[in-house]
Amino acid sequence: MENPSSIPNGQDRLFSTPFLLLCLSHALFAASFNMMIPELPSYLSSLGGAEYKGLIIALFTLTAGISRPFSGKLTDKVGRLFVMYVGTAACVLCGLLYPVLTTVGGFLLLRFLHGFSTGFKPTGTSAYVADTVPPGRLGEAMGVLGICLSIGASASPLLGSWLTQTYGIQVMFYASVVPAVLSMLILYRLPETLHQREPFRFSLLRIKKTDMLDPGAFPAGIVMICAYASYGVILTLVPDLSDAVGVGNRGVFFALFTLASITTRFTAGKVSDRLGRVPVLKVSTVLIAASMILFAHTDRPWMLYLASVIFGFGNGIFSPAINAWTIDLGDPAHKGRALATMFIALEIAIGGGAALGGWYFARHHDGMPAVFYGAAAMSLLGLLYLLLRRPSALRPLKTV
Repeated sequence: MENPSSIPNGQDRLFSTPFLLLCLSHALFAASFNMMIPELPSYLSSLGGAEYKGLIIALFTLTAGISRPFSGKLTDKVGRLFVMYVGTAACVLCGLLYPVLTTVGGFLLLRFLHGFSTGFKPTGTSAYVADTVPPGRLGEAMGVLGICLSIGASASPLLGSWLTQTYGIQVMFYASVVPAVLSMLILYRLPETLHQREPFRFSLLRIKKTDMLDPGAFPAGIVMICAYASYGVILTLVPDLSDAVGVGNRGVFFALFTLASITTRFTAGKVSDRLGRVPVLKVSTVLIAASMILFAHTDRPWMLYLASVIFGFGNGIFSPAINAWTIDLGDPAHKGRALATMFIALEIAIGGGAALGGWYFARHHDGMPAVFYGAAAMSLLGLLYLLLRRPSALRPLKTV
């Protein structure tokens, strides 16, 4: 195994072997939990829990948000790889249990537990990337990592829907375990990048106020909440919208969205390295808002496809910039805590958007456009924050 000290840091090399292996592991991780998303609303309805559709994403993100302070602290104390293992193992365990716990209560419990996957894996992954790439290419690196995540996420919903239609949803659940196991095997080949590590002990799970949030990363968290509420709405309502406009395979939206995001992530990350994170984030919030407005008016398949692509463009521009900006703003000695702060905001955004959107739609079946308009307004609120805040409040605490 390669010694951590041999990994280039501060040099101009981006595509090192550890970085490429990490990208592959992250793609497989994304494939595992995204595979089932399009089929979960109808599956929950078949169990008799149609009124709980908003909880499918909300419970997942609740656990992810709760676990972020723990994953951030463990990332900085025990190691990046340990945290990634915990997150990937959650995918394996839940994939095996979905076919077993077939009541509404059991399903919702598993959605709650499944959230540990994204509560841990992305925190460790992002900190690992910040350790291994040149600081001046951090946005570019986050773009590449996002492309790999998008590749995994774009193919798996189509595969999951096909498996469900052909062999049944239980087979699809078991199939979701395979990429998670492969992701773990790849992690085994990676060197740890945290030099001063502590062995895991349960006392590390005692969280103090100073362990929970990095105040320097708050601007990134505010923008994340505003822009990403739309994603929670999308995950909850687009499967029903797909059915309503006659798109048979619910994975089509996810494929178009993620493929569109791939086309912008790499370039957007490089642009944010050169021009700054804030200008890139302003453009992305406008695109996300525009896509939400188009979703609100969608009544034909081509409109769904176009809205999906625009949303993918906006998301692809947003993600690498917000990840890199978080690391810019945060305490360099506690990257995990800064990233946990931003990811907590992400879970609040997705969970809140999913819960409120699902709740409103369950009570007003003709109210889907209103939910999308609300998501557009939230994204524009993020733009307004970026425009009105003093430049000094948005400036990185350290030079990139």
